[in-house]
Amino acid sequence: MTRRVRRKVAKKGKDDAVSLSYLEIEVEDLGLERNGNVDWTSLPDDTVIQLFSCLNYRDRASLSSTCKTWRVLGASQCLWSSLDLRAHKFDTATATSLASRCMYLQKLRFRGAESADAIIHLQAKNLREISGDYCRKITDATLSVIVARHEALESLQLGPDFCERITGDAIKAIALCCPKLKKLRLSGIKDVYADAINALAKHCPTLVDIGFLDCLNVDEAALENVSSVRFLSVAGTSNMKWDVVSHLWHKLPKLIGLDVSRTDIGSAAISRLLSSSLSLKVLCALNCPVLEEETSISTTKTNGKLLLALFSDIFRELSSLFAETSNKGRNMFLDWRCSKNKDKNLNEIMTWLEWILSHTLLRTAESNPQGLDNFWLKQGAALLLSLMQSSQEDVQERAATGLATFVVIDDENASIDRGRAEAVMRDGGIRLLLNLAKSWHEGLQSEAAKALANLSVNANVAKAVAEEGGINILAALARSMNRLVAEEAAGGLWNLSVGEEHKAAIAEAGGVKALVDLIFKWSSGGDGVLERAAGALANLAADDKCSMEVAIVGGVHALVMLARNCKFEGVQEQAARALANLASHGDSNSNNAAVGQEVGALEALVQLTRSPHEGVRQEAAGALWNLSFDDRNREAIAAAGGVEALVTLAQSCSNASPGLQERAAGALWGLSVSEANSIAIGREGGVAPLIALARSDAEDVHETAAGALWNLAFNHSNALRIVEEGGVPALVHLCSSSLSKMARFMAALALAYMFDGRIDEFAPMSSSSESTSKSVSLDGARRMALKHIEAFIRTFSNPQAFAAAAASSAPAALAQVTEKARIQEAGHLRCSGAEIGRFVSMLRNSSSILKACAAFALLQFTIPGGRHAVHHASLMQGGGAARVLRAAAAAATSPIEAKIFARIVLRNLEHHHQVEPSI
Repeated sequence: MTRRVRRKVAKKGKDDAVSLSYLEIEVEDLGLERNGNVDWTSLPDDTVIQLFSCLNYRDRASLSSTCKTWRVLGASQCLWSSLDLRAHKFDTATATSLASRCMYLQKLRFRGAESADAIIHLQAKNLREISGDYCRKITDATLSVIVARHEALESLQLGPDFCERITGDAIKAIALCCPKLKKLRLSGIKDVYADAINALAKHCPTLVDIGFLDCLNVDEAALENVSSVRFLSVAGTSNMKWDVVSHLWHKLPKLIGLDVSRTDIGSAAISRLLSSSLSLKVLCALNCPVLEEETSISTTKTNGKLLLALFSDIFRELSSLFAETSNKGRNMFLDWRCSKNKDKNLNEIMTWLEWILSHTLLRTAESNPQGLDNFWLKQGAALLLSLMQSSQEDVQERAATGLATFVVIDDENASIDRGRAEAVMRDGGIRLLLNLAKSWHEGLQSEAAKALANLSVNANVAKAVAEEGGINILAALARSMNRLVAEEAAGGLWNLSVGEEHKAAIAEAGGVKALVDLIFKWSSGGDGVLERAAGALANLAADDKCSMEVAIVGGVHALVMLARNCKFEGVQEQAARALANLASHGDSNSNNAAVGQEVGALEALVQLTRSPHEGVRQEAAGALWNLSFDDRNREAIAAAGGVEALVTLAQSCSNASPGLQERAAGALWGLSVSEANSIAIGREGGVAPLIALARSDAEDVHETAAGALWNLAFNHSNALRIVEEGGVPALVHLCSSSLSKMARFMAALALAYMFDGRIDEFAPMSSSSESTSKSVSLDGARRMALKHIEAFIRTFSNPQAFAAAAASSAPAALAQVTEKARIQEAGHLRCSGAEIGRFVSMLRNSSSILKACAAFALLQFTIPGGRHAVHHASLMQGGGAARVLRAAAAAATSPIEAKIFARIVLRNLEHHHQVEPSI
């Protein structure tokens, strides 16, 4: 920036609409010193005020505090003509502190009953417009006090959520206190009775816009008395007497626009209103099921009036309002906004139409009625996108919220309608939403980010968002001091981070640090933002590089803090999932150990396995499973009560989801690597639930249950428990029938451990009769086990390849056998020296089946390329296994499988011995 400074400024145009333009300022005007530095304090006052006008209230206050001059300018009345407090805690104390600046306040937006109670303390007697949402708890008394203190009020809007505690008495108070009222829109009033409406007719002579939306009862006859009304909406209101309406409302002398959307009006009432009203120009009847089902409506004469319904071409109908032929098609709203048309009546109609259409489309999207797919694809999406470009901020917000809502099919499972999402993308919706997200209006930022988040569930839309620069925009919004904006931005990053191709871009945009900072910033009182931030970090942590970034910027501490302190199950689930993913990268980084070393991490995860919420239990168990791969973590988990907690979890999840079953068994599998933990699991009653899980229908559960039982069976006491608890038939079934090769493999290994003779050596002494009975039982179980072990081994043998390998020592012949026998996933298994030694000893077993099984297992553990093959080869070379393998390969009594597999293992050991020095 050596010659000119180019910046965006806001300019007020027609109807006080703020538009963005560029202002180029000569550097001399900025007080540019010869050394190239700008003296910002020398800016002209009007330039500073213009700068302030582009900031939100918090940033405005922060900038005002930099110097005395800017403090004075920051309090200028033009900067305080409107106030949007929805995202802020607004109570009496806050209102009192703002009162000195609100003398000339004209427009106020607030949220919730507490904020409503505080409005009077602003002492803004010149207030013209009040708009509030989340008004369910606002009472007649509160509303009456507000209107009594603001007699100059011209517009009052409360909704779109229902005002359940406001009655007709408050409407009477409005009428008595606000004689200048021009616009009144209230949602969800139970009973708008005649006296309340008559009071409006009597005391508010300039009332031209009335909306009683989603009300339970409205006195139709009394509305005839409000002769000043030009625009009337009863959208969503039930119990309307349409016969009364059609006979009376056509008499309203100034009625131009009528909205009966989402009601049970029929074609007869529609026809009578269209034919009888002399002033009516537009009748909006969107999503009126009774009307749409009547075939006679297609022949209804509109007498030159507009009827907007789901079955009509809304854009074409609206275009007929304009004399110019250029105002046609889907650009009709944009053409109107850009036109130089000075027709006041037309502008009023279009402004009202924008409002009622945005409201009705949002409400329809929220209720998501069946049968509207065609409407949304052909018209609804385009209407919402057009309305997003309105000059009315609340219309823009509702349109963006409508886009966020109408694409959602199932909120619980985060599933969206692909056709609707891609319709938004095709019509340029992504760019429009990103432009809104860059607005300085925080309400627009929030709703645009929400829409982008929901749309990004679709992979194609997510790609478009990323290509349009959306990741940088959302990462910037995630740093917002406005919790609602940050929350929706974090949700957008959460959905985008599902795609592997977007994770690096999020990290590069500073998204990881922004998400971690959100957790610290809103550690209390921000469940929504915390869940989204933790969810996004969980997705990012699944990537090796991003997981390291998460750890570097303090993510481990932040996530453990959530797991320990937060009571909201959604946050707990995502925090546990994030910790699980951080710990999932094995030796590629140090995050597994780092999580285990974080104070309170393991204790918190153990505690979460006792949560009443299945999702929390599942992710906590998954985290403990991953963490148990680290030796120190494994013992620390046991010390924190992990064995007892996980056994209890396994006992309780027989009817749970496969995901929870898999992780519960997986965590016990991980802990059981330690012999002390294995013994403790058996003692705590862990054998029976693992056998039950082995009978699951889910393939993934087969693997973890078989893995855990394999580890437990190494101990003779546990092996005996498995037999006594009926584990042999369960393992036999896995060994012969599971679709998972790994489950079948580990079930075979567990059976081999149980019947290699150790169980007989350590079986407790008992009476002669008991001993005979147990012996018979064990013999039967042994025969069953060996039969299925043999059948399992043979599924990996090829007679021709075996014959070729037996006749020749050529590497090609052995390689062919290896390829047939290889179980890819077995290369990830890591065995201890004792386990390797047990298989080596098994090569000397009298059972030819166990010899073959042992050789087959050692083959899997030593195949070059396996993750722990070098480790296993080192253990075998140090334990003299080569001699035993040669003996097995040469023994005349050994089955051919044992001979060939033993030769392959010897070749594997030779390979590892040759490459070991370079490793």
